[in-house]
Amino acid sequence: MLEVWGALAIFIVCPLLGGLPLIAWITYAISKKQLTKVGTGNISVSAAFYHGGTFAGVLAVMSEAFKGIAAVLLARTFFPTNPTWEIIALIALIMGRYWIGKGAGATNAVWGYAVHDWRIAALSFLIGGISFTILRERELGRIGVLVIFPLLTALLHADEPGRIMAAIALAVLLGWIYQKIPDDLDLAAVGGQTQSQAMFKFFQGSKAIVSLDNELPTEKFGQKAATLAQLKRLGYPIPQGWVLPPGDDWQALTEFLQPTPAEPLAVRSSAVGEDSESASAAGQYETVLNVSSKAQLNRAIARVIDSYDNPAAIDYRREKSIAEDAMAVLIQKQVRGVFSGVAFSRDPIAQQGDWVVIEALPGDATAVVSGQVTPQQYRVYSDRIATGDSWLLPEGLEMPVEGEGDVPPALIRQVAFLARHLENYYHGIPQDIEWSYDGQTLWLLQSRPITTLLPIWTRKIASEVIPGAIRPLTWSINRPLTCGVWGDIFTVVLGARASGLDFEQTATLHYAYAYFNASLLGQIFRRMGLPPESLEFLTRGAKFSKPPLQSTLQNVPGLLRLLGRELRLKQDFERDYRLHFAPALSRLDREDKMSAQELLAQVDEILGLLKKATYYSILAPLSAALRQAVFRVKDEDLDNSLTPEVAAIRAIASLAQEARGLGRGLQDEEILRRFDELVERYGYLSAVGTDIAVPAWREEPQVVRELFLRLGSGENEPPSRSVAIAFSRQVRPGRRKGGVVQGRLDLKGRVTEVYSRLLALLRWRFVALERLWLELGWLVEVGDIFFLEEGEVRKVVGGGDGRGLQELVASRRSQFMQYSNIESIPPLIYGNSPPASPASPASPASPASQLQGIGASPGQVEGHILIVRSLQGVGEVNRETILVVPYTDSGWSPLLALAGGLIAEVGGRLSHGAIVAREYGIPAVMDVHNATQIFKDGQRVRIDGRLGTVDLL
Repeated sequence: MLEVWGALAIFIVCPLLGGLPLIAWITYAISKKQLTKVGTGNISVSAAFYHGGTFAGVLAVMSEAFKGIAAVLLARTFFPTNPTWEIIALIALIMGRYWIGKGAGATNAVWGYAVHDWRIAALSFLIGGISFTILRERELGRIGVLVIFPLLTALLHADEPGRIMAAIALAVLLGWIYQKIPDDLDLAAVGGQTQSQAMFKFFQGSKAIVSLDNELPTEKFGQKAATLAQLKRLGYPIPQGWVLPPGDDWQALTEFLQPTPAEPLAVRSSAVGEDSESASAAGQYETVLNVSSKAQLNRAIARVIDSYDNPAAIDYRREKSIAEDAMAVLIQKQVRGVFSGVAFSRDPIAQQGDWVVIEALPGDATAVVSGQVTPQQYRVYSDRIATGDSWLLPEGLEMPVEGEGDVPPALIRQVAFLARHLENYYHGIPQDIEWSYDGQTLWLLQSRPITTLLPIWTRKIASEVIPGAIRPLTWSINRPLTCGVWGDIFTVVLGARASGLDFEQTATLHYAYAYFNASLLGQIFRRMGLPPESLEFLTRGAKFSKPPLQSTLQNVPGLLRLLGRELRLKQDFERDYRLHFAPALSRLDREDKMSAQELLAQVDEILGLLKKATYYSILAPLSAALRQAVFRVKDEDLDNSLTPEVAAIRAIASLAQEARGLGRGLQDEEILRRFDELVERYGYLSAVGTDIAVPAWREEPQVVRELFLRLGSGENEPPSRSVAIAFSRQVRPGRRKGGVVQGRLDLKGRVTEVYSRLLALLRWRFVALERLWLELGWLVEVGDIFFLEEGEVRKVVGGGDGRGLQELVASRRSQFMQYSNIESIPPLIYGNSPPASPASPASPASPASQLQGIGASPGQVEGHILIVRSLQGVGEVNRETILVVPYTDSGWSPLLALAGGLIAEVGGRLSHGAIVAREYGIPAVMDVHNATQIFKDGQRVRIDGRLGTVDLL
């Protein structure tokens, strides 16, 4: 009776166990790929290796080994004296594996036999390993498994005919299944490992044929092959291809590939260091097309490998500082192009704008890249980012085409969209692609960075920190301070991994405006383990995703060091304020008549203090923003009373309200005295707090006085609450529930005051030095000194002779004025040598009826546009006025306090303009690019400060 139950268990349980889709579950859990919907659809160990990666493949091996072992042990439980049933159990298991589980069962057989008879399994494993790694014969491995099982069973168990017959049946079954089930990695269309090879890969390493369907490491296969493999797995239209690793014998590959005149191959280089961000190596190595026989394939591979040692290629690598390495060979099915060409996702000549440049000709791509034929030129305009999963052109997307030729406009638009889609995938790095259209499919032959357009310089963030046109003296002081402190902070996190990063290249000037090096910051972000969207955040304001867990763990020590600094930030600032800042500010605030040498000595002292203050001015806002995000504290629950511009406006409004309440005129002697005290108290504020060339309130108090007069007369009160309610209290009820966030915001306000006061003191020292030089005739007019660099000022003071400065200053002033009159500063600049003057933004389409920005202060308001580019000569501003400004800084507060709404080209929710707008309860929309060009004075609009929208009425 036990034997009957045993037979039923074997013929029922084993097939069900074989059909259990453990491999599919494992692969989906790790890679989110459904094996039934990818590749050949079979659920095998090789498919797990191929589609899920090594970890999924190893787990798949273990799961199938478990099945084989379990089947044998099940049979042994019921039939302990009849081992034939163990093989029968394997046969039942493999039948279920094939009919239910869509797999071959080789792994089940090998591991089941390891329990059934370890000697037979060991010999099978040995012969398979020799076949795969030494002889490189994939079929020999399969045949070995099929022959060895019955042969060794007959030799070792000659007295057991039942066991021998069962072994023969198992071998026949496996052989039949091999013919029926296609292997994901053994199809001629794919060209990869056999299923058994994939199983042995983890244990022994494999020299099997590698296809572009594999994940290829750049350091072994070169950037070109690795990129194409990556893009192919992502669904981009890459022709099928195979890669020969450096130093590998290509006999197996040439035996596997059988090119014919009807189906020729293209043989190309994929050298380590080629097609990288720093060097394209275009044209340095051989490409052989129309390979139509085995003999031609062998010769083509040899030519490509030999081209690595061409003198020109060697010189190129030396020039680009590329280490000597090796050459991988890329072999692809050759596309018979009806139209072919190249495309640049950004214009490599203009180096800016929203144009995709395409060169194309009828036929394949060889003629275009050879330079021997003049291609047809096309330009496609698109101010939209090509997002989404599909690289296919969305229906109805407008992309105007310039240029005429033989290539259909629809194809040109599709190529342009593909180029932009690739640029977006690589997080804003411009791409140079080769493409070919065979009449049905647009094929992508290559994609690499446009090296001449690197690095990428971005106004993102820089436009908020250093918003306006910058004079040489300001930049010569700000740049080393900012770059140095940021470098110190990055080094805290990166430690030894900061080696090789030049933090002095973090920022530069283009057209007298500050730009940050997005490419360098992208490298820093990657080393810090931040997500790939980091570069896109800088260039486009994209949101961050969660960083990869592995990268986060690698940076835990550095992040903990940075966290320690963040937690000590207030204590450290209090210490430095007590020991350094407060005594110096009190002493330096006096204006004594000094010599040039004494003034320069005080400049040195202030610069030393500014280095400390810059550290706090970077970390304090960053700390406040991070804490607010972590604890999810709303803007309206925070009190900005310690922010200098808010404190100044409150004090002025409070004095005006008091004068009105007491019935005293604004010309009252006591009121005027107190107003002058306020101007003196906050006189360090200016229109651009980080620019020492811009006069402070104390020097030009007209804007502040205008605000005081209007508030005192009862004009321009906030629409939703009175001046008294808004500004008379130092701490408004309900605003202190921010807790640890509020503490950091208060610290940020104190840091801003110290930093701004130090910059004002620095400015006034240079102004005093300028007065001396004006008297000596070395300079001609007020402001001249700011067109000199700090080192030049030092040289003049040290040498005591400033003759010859006038010509230098006049030249720089002229250039500065030219740049200041540029209507639109490009948000991105590609490369280190932009055009002498930026082109006006091209916009074939009329402006949209609604523009999207960042909602920074809630509420809706309708009004008339007033464009204001500086605080000088501003017209009438009232509650019907919607100010449109290029940027805002602390010194703009008096003007913003008079308006009904605000639109700014740059900035976010924590910018000066946003803070003041929220204090007054007026709607504000920030980050509306090119707003001063889009809108016109007097134009009526409606803004929504919560949604961040601007509607043209």
